[in-house]
Amino acid sequence: MKYRKSVLYVCFGAAVLLASVLGVQYGKQVRLQQEIAEKILRFHVRANSDSEEDQQLKLEVRDAVGALLGERMKAASDRSACEDVIRTSMDEVVETAERVIEAEGCDYNVTAQLAMVDFPVKTYGDYTFPAGTYEALEIVIGEGEGHNWWCVMYPNMCFSDSVYEVVDEDAKESLRKVLTEEEYREVFTEGDYQVRFRYLPFLDGLME
Repeated sequence: MKYRKSVLYVCFGAAVLLASVLGVQYGKQVRLQQEIAEKILRFHVRANSDSEEDQQLKLEVRDAVGALLGERMKAASDRSACEDVIRTSMDEVVETAERVIEAEGCDYNVTAQLAMVDFPVKTYGDYTFPAGTYEALEIVIGEGEGHNWWCVMYPNMCFSDSVYEVVDEDAKESLRKVLTEEEYREVFTEGDYQVRFRYLPFLDGLME
């Protein structure tokens, strides 16, 4: 009986400790996500559906809007200036997307806005951004029910020589300047953004 009680006490203590560690780690991740979200602006294109044609159309809209905004974004020295560029270009963004859609023989409606958007964990090149709410230029094609494409618009990680999914050194340095060292370490995780138990490393395996 005493042995059973001892085992129960140990299990209870371990559960309390684990809950405490999880709570601390979760609180830290929420804080960091919110701090990161205050400093960056994302670009989000939602496809009409997951059909091959609609997914290709999404990328063509991305490219056309990228060509429109790429040069203009170079003059944006901070996030506020980036927002101003987008607001003054919004009608052209919609018109550009509509031209692409029409040229492909589709008649989808398209909307574009600066909005607060809920993102899951997203990896872009070597960087993984935590789940949470971020401000984004969001373009929705048709029903917007297909898989989306995204990147970080400020600092500019989208429009480097029209190469997507590859983060060049200038973009990495720009991100480093915007984020604190702690925030930068959190997103520069080579696509493996996970909660790590620094003081209980043996628990890592339970999270994989």
